Order: sequence, then C-alpha cells, then structure tokens
Amino acid sequence: MVQQDVELKRGLRDVYFESTQSSYVIGDIGRLIYRGYDIHDLAAQATFEEVVFLMMKGHLPTSAELDEFDSALRREREIPQEVMEVIERVKDGHPMDVLRTAVSALAAFEPAVGDISHEATLRKGMKITAQTPTIVAAHHRIRTGQPIVEPDPSLSHAANFLYMLLGKQPDDETSRLMDKDLIVHLDHGSNASSFAARVTASTLADVHGAVVTGISTLKGPLHGGAAEGVMKMALEIGDEANVESYLEGKRSRKERIMGFGHAVYRAEDPRARHLREGSRLLAEKEGDPKWFQILSKVEEQMRPYAERGICVNVDFWAGSVYYLLGIPEDLFISIFAVARVPGYVVQILEQQDKNILIRPQIRYDGPMDMEFVPIGQRG
Repeated sequence: MVQQDVELKRGLRDVYFESTQSSYVIGDIGRLIYRGYDIHDLAAQATFEEVVFLMMKGHLPTSAELDEFDSALRREREIPQEVMEVIERVKDGHPMDVLRTAVSALAAFEPAVGDISHEATLRKGMKITAQTPTIVAAHHRIRTGQPIVEPDPSLSHAANFLYMLLGKQPDDETSRLMDKDLIVHLDHGSNASSFAARVTASTLADVHGAVVTGISTLKGPLHGGAAEGVMKMALEIGDEANVESYLEGKRSRKERIMGFGHAVYRAEDPRARHLREGSRLLAEKEGDPKWFQILSKVEEQMRPYAERGICVNVDFWAGSVYYLLGIPEDLFISIFAVARVPGYVVQILEQQDKNILIRPQIRYDGPMDMEFVPIGQRG
C-alpha cells in the first residue's frame, strides 16, 4: 500500500531531531548564541582559540587553560609528508575536494583512529582543527608553484593561516579581522554540513570520517559556496553606478541575488555586522574602496526586501574581506571550512555522548504489485 497518509516535512524543515548546548540560532530576531554567549560579545572580545575552547570544553578558559590549549593546537599544525604528497597528486582539484581528500588521508596516520571515546575524539578533533589551515595553505602554494610555508608556532591560529597562505606575516589588524571571521563561522545550529557530520557520527564512524562528510556537504553552492557567488556578482557589476540596472536585470530574470536570505534568519544575520565593518576598514587600509562601495549599494537597494525576511547574510561581506586580502575566489569555501571544522567536532562529540542512529523515514509513492518479466521475455 502506498503511504499517502504520511505527512512529509521536506528538507526536514521544522523537525527537531536532537538537543544541543553548542549554538542557538534565533532566526526571527537575528541572534546567534555560542554556549550562552552572544556572538557579538565573542567576536568583539574573544580570540578564536578562546571560542574553540569554549565550544569544545563547555566554559570560557582561564589564562592557564587557554595557554595549555593554544600550545596543544600549535604543536599539531604539521601534516605527514605522505599527506603532502597526496595533496601534490590532486593539486588540480577544487580546494574543497583536496581538503576532504587530505583529511581522509590523515586518518591513515592516526594510530587511534577507531577510538571514538570522548577524550580520543576531542584530542583528534583538536588535531584536525590545527591541521586544516595547513592543508588549505599548502595546497594553494603547491598549485600556484610557490614554496610551501611551514607553520609558525609563534603566531595565532588566524595569523598563522594567513602567513602560510600568503607567504607574509599579517599585521595585527588583519590577523584580528581573520580571527573574527573564523569566530562567526565556527558553528551555526543544525546547518546542512553539521547535520551531515552528525549523521555520520551516529553510525559510530570515527571523527575523521564525520568531518569529511561535513566538508563534502559544505562545498555545495546552497551552503558554503555563497561567499564565492557574492564576489562574482560584485565583479560582474564592476562599478557602483551599475548596481541598480544589474539588480533590475536579475529580478526580471527571476535570478537569485547572492548574499541575501537565509534558511533560518528572518532578520539580518548577526554575523554580517562584524564582516561589514571589517570589509570597510580593510578597504580603507588597502586604498581600494570600490568593492565595499558596490556591495554597500547592493545592500541599500535590497533593503526593502528585509520586510519579507530577505536580509543580508554573513556570506555577503565575507567574500569582499577575502578578496581584499588577495585570496582567490575558489578558496573562499575552504576558509569557511577552516572555521567550521571545530564546530563539526563539537557536534560530533555531542552526538557520540548520547548517541542514537539518525535514521529518518522516507515516504514511498512509487508503483506497487508490478509483475516481474524475465529478461528473455521483455521484447
């Protein structure tokens, strides 16, 4: 019998499958909470390392706790030479494909890969968090024919990432901007990639496998790929004077305006505030206000749509920040991944700590009672 009486919740919208203490997205008023702390307070006052500690350990660290945690992260930045060779072999792939391949390869060099205890998953999750920027940066250097830059243990997580990627130590202002970017992207409720990572973890798979699932899901243009799309739009517009006609053309063709609207938020994405200001300051510093002016004009033109819940999201400003830093567009999603990997680890830990296999039902509405005809009688 076909299951016609089953109510579908397509996309699992409005379905609560688990409880969490990691992050809380309050979409109607545009708030984001990490373990009870408002994202605005964390982005303005904390470091990425502090926030990762908060998320992984459940409380803000003391100075001594942070020093120990930060030192542990810095010690784990290097990746095995064999994994570097894998990156070399697949260097022509999309950076996200290379990243997921390299993280998967790291599992082969983890002696306790099958240990899914809380302590082991936390330790391995910290290690993957430390190694992810190295993978992204090393791949970029290899594919562009530049020498690999070794991790610098004297630099913070954000500053070291920019140093390995661009080959020069960033100033404090730029490092702090990247730090904020990583903080606001760290976790975001049951987003598609975090949910996917939890599904994998629910099978009792190891943390590397679950993180690879998250990275694979993040690549999609309806998820992590939006920042890349926003900068592509800005480049197509080319000049502030073209904004209005460009948007009119998009609307007439019923095409999506990238960087607006969100699956959860019906008010402005609270993360956008920090990257908007960062984009403005970076544009002034670099003497290149053009892209900030174009995007500001787009945001202004789109303001009437906020009444319908179509508001600016974090990706709108993230792309301009990366672009002004001289980072290629196809790396934008990988930067998102550098921030989100510890968020995956936190959700994987939560899943493992009170695990139940995630196995939703799917309604069948295909044919029934078909008569099988042997292949020789099928004409």
